[in-house]
Amino acid sequence: MADTPKGMTYADAGVDIDAGSALVERIKPAARRTRRPGTMAGLGGFGALFDVKAAGYTDPVLVAATDGVGTKLRLAIDTGAVWGVGIDLVAMCVNDLVCQGAEPLFFLDYFATGKLRIDQAAEVIDGIAEGCTRAGCALIGGETAEMPGMYGEGDFDLAGFAVGAMERGRDLPRDVAEGHCLLGLASDGIHSNGFSLVRRIVDLSGLALDADAPFAPGRTLGDALLTPTEIYVDACLELHRQGAAAALCHITGGGLAENLPRVLPDGLGVEIDLSAWELPAVFAWLARTGGVALPEMLRTFNCGIGMVAVVAPDRIETACRILDRQGVAHTRIGTVVAGDGVRTSGTLG
Repeated sequence: MADTPKGMTYADAGVDIDAGSALVERIKPAARRTRRPGTMAGLGGFGALFDVKAAGYTDPVLVAATDGVGTKLRLAIDTGAVWGVGIDLVAMCVNDLVCQGAEPLFFLDYFATGKLRIDQAAEVIDGIAEGCTRAGCALIGGETAEMPGMYGEGDFDLAGFAVGAMERGRDLPRDVAEGHCLLGLASDGIHSNGFSLVRRIVDLSGLALDADAPFAPGRTLGDALLTPTEIYVDACLELHRQGAAAALCHITGGGLAENLPRVLPDGLGVEIDLSAWELPAVFAWLARTGGVALPEMLRTFNCGIGMVAVVAPDRIETACRILDRQGVAHTRIGTVVAGDGVRTSGTLG
């Protein structure tokens, strides 16, 4: 073949195939540490395989969930502290799965950026692997997309996809009734919702992200706001397996006000005693600095309650023992009542 002038390459257009291949090799150890029963192959195939029978199921129903991290990513990118958002990505998916009664089995991620930075992407995916380890699910695949012109310098976006399983007939919620108790499982911060409002409040405060956090001595503002989302999988699965929860409710976007009705049958509502728990300092700071009214706080943030277990009165002691054993702080925050919607009493503070 005659010599021809060097033509344009994909790299000339801004996509580095070699960098993508290098990233796959870099993250293989992180994926390997998430292996669990049912995992069949490592990264690199066109599809990811998982053996549900080997995971211990005989008549499984699969449950799927997908989510992202939202504009919490903006703070992570601006501070350079991107590892924790990998945990957030997993948490937002697997905490939803357990509310259906499903055990998370495997996870896939989607990482999109304008120019692939291997160190940055590897740190995020290592965080994803850590989240999978905490949730007991395997990181079995994903996609890295380098798309010049779609994202600003250093920016990226994330999406996560989790699949879980339960034996047929073991789904939640079930048999929720008037008089059932609400056990609030403590959050460890803002988790991954409401960050568009958080960022506006930070701007209003005039504080830099590397300034001391007014509500968290010894931590910077950025570090405190980026506390990763709590993963409740182990505690919630044990509650379910021991028959101690009639329903589980992940408190995400919409807060307590909009999420609790999702697990209640028609004709039932909840009465929440806001004085039952102390509003964590980060939320008090957000409310005070932003002048955010209580109803808006309750429908935007978790306000210190990241998951709610709906428990029959005769199962309360069992549920509390399980949560104590799992090291999950919890408090009784309300009751299922006749009617509909979420009613509140007391003062949150």
